[in-house]
Amino acid sequence: MTALRPIHAFLLSSAASVIATPVVAQPPPPQSAVVAAKRAYTPADFARFAPKTAYDMLVQVPSFTIRSADTTERGLGQASENVLINGQRINDKSGGAIDQLKRTSAANVERIEIVEAGSLGIPGLAGQVANFILKAQTKGSGQFSWNPGFRAHFTKPQYDNLTVSYSNKTGPLDYTVSAAALSGRGGLGGPVRITDRNHNLIETRDEVYHSEYHEFVFKTKLGLDGPGSSLGNLSLNYNPYWSPQFLGDTRVLATGELRSRTNRQERPGYNADVNADYEFALGPGRLKAIGLYHREHAPNTTTQILRFDSTGASSTGTRFFRDARYLEYIGRGEYRWKGGRNDWQVSFERAFNSLDQRGTLFQLDPQGQFIEVPFPQGTGKVTEVRYEGIASLSRPLASNLDLQVAAGAETSQLDRVDDDQPARKFFRPKGSVTLAWRPAKDWDVSLKLRRRVGQIDFLDFLAQPVLSQDRENAGNPELVPPQSWEVETEFAHDLGPWGKTRLNLHYYKVTDIIDVIPIGTNEQGIGNLPNAIKAGAETTSTILLEPIGFHGAKLDLNAGFEWTSVKDPLTGAHRPISGNYDRWGSAELRHDVPKTPYAWGVNVQYNHYAKNYFLTEIIRTLDIPLAFGAFVEHKNVMGLTVRASVFNIFGGRHGLHTVDRVVYSGFRDRAPIAFYEKHDDLVGPLFNFSIKGTF
Repeated sequence: MTALRPIHAFLLSSAASVIATPVVAQPPPPQSAVVAAKRAYTPADFARFAPKTAYDMLVQVPSFTIRSADTTERGLGQASENVLINGQRINDKSGGAIDQLKRTSAANVERIEIVEAGSLGIPGLAGQVANFILKAQTKGSGQFSWNPGFRAHFTKPQYDNLTVSYSNKTGPLDYTVSAAALSGRGGLGGPVRITDRNHNLIETRDEVYHSEYHEFVFKTKLGLDGPGSSLGNLSLNYNPYWSPQFLGDTRVLATGELRSRTNRQERPGYNADVNADYEFALGPGRLKAIGLYHREHAPNTTTQILRFDSTGASSTGTRFFRDARYLEYIGRGEYRWKGGRNDWQVSFERAFNSLDQRGTLFQLDPQGQFIEVPFPQGTGKVTEVRYEGIASLSRPLASNLDLQVAAGAETSQLDRVDDDQPARKFFRPKGSVTLAWRPAKDWDVSLKLRRRVGQIDFLDFLAQPVLSQDRENAGNPELVPPQSWEVETEFAHDLGPWGKTRLNLHYYKVTDIIDVIPIGTNEQGIGNLPNAIKAGAETTSTILLEPIGFHGAKLDLNAGFEWTSVKDPLTGAHRPISGNYDRWGSAELRHDVPKTPYAWGVNVQYNHYAKNYFLTEIIRTLDIPLAFGAFVEHKNVMGLTVRASVFNIFGGRHGLHTVDRVVYSGFRDRAPIAFYEKHDDLVGPLFNFSIKGTF
């Protein structure tokens, strides 16, 4: 392993959305009240932001980084989302606690407790956790938001982005129903230069890319206050979506020949989820039964055509149709009890995952018709059956020191059903040790050591053509999940009237890391490399500017880096992990003007990714690496919060000053460079408008 290189960057981000209620006299900025191992915020601490939902409060908690539930985790497993509701983990994979808070009225929040995870007795969590204590629902309440937007170039305006939710209680049953029509836009365009290995011009292109995303989201959540102390939850989710994309260019070769190419994708599909749990007293403790069912249909049609405009030769083209169907269902039981100072929990989980893909390949004939060609490697079915058992112990070692230990293992059977190879079986130990220490009332320190088993994408078992880059990733039936030893430590310091700051350090040693590897004698695809290292740091701070007389103002800062190292499968040299997010940062100044309903802010962000290393090419994509934004907000327009914002004010570009793509004539350890491809694409400013309210 090479030495860790210092990376100097001050990095920045777009404005956090804020939502409001009618403005009253402005209280001081949030100041946490220290209660034993907790820092508690009340709704009064957030009145200056006029929040409409519980989530609007969450995004304003000083120096708190929201971590959503990791939907790529294997099954439900241990907790990963650092947000709880009434001390409970939300056991679903379709939004979790964060999604629920977006549909919870701010008026229903009693307080927010910031707690060190080690003191909670919930396996999997580390660092600081936000625990929302909600009031009992006494009457119906609703929220809505409308967020239209448009870009200056290449895309159509988006007029929908409308979300409505309503919550109420009847007898022992509380419920929340919501509906949303959501959309997104992406677009860029500009010149592309293709040069040979000696940097002589081969071809110039003028390209345009735009993408759209549309979805409807229908959710229903039911909560049951059952007999005795029993509690139940049921959530239903249905989510149809459409996602067309277009990439087109006109080409001028050095010889003067004119060509053009179009690449179109159509991706209609849907997700459907059912999540249920029921908890009740049993013996000395409580038993919780959890069930999850997830289904997705994700068809994808990609059509690419190259036209020879000046010569009149017959066009060439390829079409790939992938009909992918995913299925996941999980049954999980958790039993927890208290013995003296010890909190115990044992859990058992069974999970089934499958992908059933039908891939069809077509070639364009001289008459302009797409003719199917054999492509058996694009069709198949992959399944995994997994069992996991974990036992955990949480206990205080001292008044300011908590310990949590979780240990167990999983056994799994991974099978490419349609081939003639037997299913592969694995046994993998897993677990964690977490310490939470409060050396002083304004300091929190945590240390976590974890043995983790990662997830894999079943699509990588089958061949997947990448038409826009004239590359095919071969299927790999030998793919296995990565495993890692992980060490994380976090230091959080309350700065009193100045705010709060937090530093996270991590070091991961990974085996069977997922990357691009040789498949067979002359193909490439997704596979496993033996070992990799990840090490990095991230700091998050909220600086309150009251002490310098800038009343109602705060500065949110975030910066981080991750250094990685893996041995390249071709050259044997150490390089970064392909496509790793390795440097980032953001800064936002927000000013809630005292004694007025107005707020304004400015922000900046920086993002950087490592190169993507394929066997025949190297690509780096930097989509607006440095961008600036601003917003203005009125928090009481007839009871509504109205906000206008602009991002990428100064026209940050895609791929500026970088060699985006280096393509070799064969494997890059033995073949010469075929050409360089450099992009300098215009993105332009992004304008957004927001109206939020309650009813």
